[in-house]
Amino acid sequence: MHKKEIPAHIFRAYDIRGIYNEDLYPATMLKIGLALGTYAKERGETSVVIGNDIRATSTLLSNAFISGLLSAGIDVTNTGTTSFGACAFSGWLLKKDITAYVTASHLPPEWNGVKLYTGEGIGFSAEENEKIRDIVLAGKEEAVLWHDVGNYHEVDLREEYIEYIAKRFDRDIFDGKRAVLDCGNGSMGLVALDVANRVNLKADALFPNPDPSFPNRPSEPTDATLVALKAEVPRKKADFGAAFDGDGDRVVIVDDRGRMLSADQCGVIIARALLEERTGTVLANVECSMLIERELEKLGGKIERIPVGHTFLTKAAKERDAVLGIESSGHYVMPSFFLFDDAMVIPLKIAEILVKTGRKLSELVDELPEFPKQRTNLQCGEAVKFEVMRVLAERLATEYGADRINTMDGIRVDMGEKGWALIRASNTSALIRVTVEGATEEIKDKLMLEFVAVTEEAIKQKELS
Repeated sequence: MHKKEIPAHIFRAYDIRGIYNEDLYPATMLKIGLALGTYAKERGETSVVIGNDIRATSTLLSNAFISGLLSAGIDVTNTGTTSFGACAFSGWLLKKDITAYVTASHLPPEWNGVKLYTGEGIGFSAEENEKIRDIVLAGKEEAVLWHDVGNYHEVDLREEYIEYIAKRFDRDIFDGKRAVLDCGNGSMGLVALDVANRVNLKADALFPNPDPSFPNRPSEPTDATLVALKAEVPRKKADFGAAFDGDGDRVVIVDDRGRMLSADQCGVIIARALLEERTGTVLANVECSMLIERELEKLGGKIERIPVGHTFLTKAAKERDAVLGIESSGHYVMPSFFLFDDAMVIPLKIAEILVKTGRKLSELVDELPEFPKQRTNLQCGEAVKFEVMRVLAERLATEYGADRINTMDGIRVDMGEKGWALIRASNTSALIRVTVEGATEEIKDKLMLEFVAVTEEAIKQKELS
């Protein structure tokens, strides 16, 4: 590919990302910054806060992006290399129109890109990102003359960020509690330990030094990649552990026995505590467990299912005045703090819950019912996968009843006490994913066989037609 060509595929539904020096160049980021500035001015917006993660290419790509914004006449406030939460906090505190964060989040080190948010921290929608893409690909970005270029300055609100979070907790109650924080050599190494120290939570660090090669574990925290943390928590006799992704908008919690909690388990434990303070809506995406309804509705929580993606999570959290928002991938939004998904507040809330309940985290986990869950990926051609989904929606509504079908994001079939099935077409791959959850292993296996069969049949019919 010629370096001046900009591939359309780097523009995803909720961010922009690509491999450096293959489909993402500094010149690409300059054009994207100029396009964002052009789009912002169409909306009457004039100011952007920007920050970047610790990747080797993030500073240079951020500077190129800034140059594009300034060229469009947008005022830029640069928070520099920092965590996502500290950057988003700066945009919120300074009441800027847009927050941009240069990162590839959990992807390997050769990747990079940018995520866009409103000043409040609500992620740009797919439609908003598409408008920026269209401006870039059509070459319709507009630069201003020299006397109209944007103003530029730098800020460091790290201390204000730490203090804001610390004020939400009683620092004396954490005395005696111990956590292990796995920063994974990512951006959270810049703030996590200082936040913990500020609230008097004793914290041992794993891989706190930022390193763009991610030498100790991948930037994606999973059960398979958190071997060190799962061993370190019981070895240190810590109360729990927390592992952050590369930029700090997702977190995974490990209990005192070294077991990784699912986002559903962690979300339920936090939501139970929040619902004691006030009743309200708990958001959960369509992939989240029925554990959420089973445990929280009896406490007065109103569960609202939303599409997968942090944009939907942040947007709905504001619109519904939610108590908590839960993403199956480990994003959480706690609007009593702020609307964006800063991972730092989650381990602090867990520590607070352990103090107030006097319980071990493993005890809180063990009292939750377990519902077996499984996902299967089915190959399906790009040209037909969405037509397959349309046909399946009609067929399943007829077979199971329209009242059992939710099509806001894929097709979720609610089987009541038995469980549920979700069929979703991948936005980025030639795949259709079938996820099922059952009240028992036997039910789960039966649901998987049933819904894989009906999906494979629909795929075969469409690919042969």
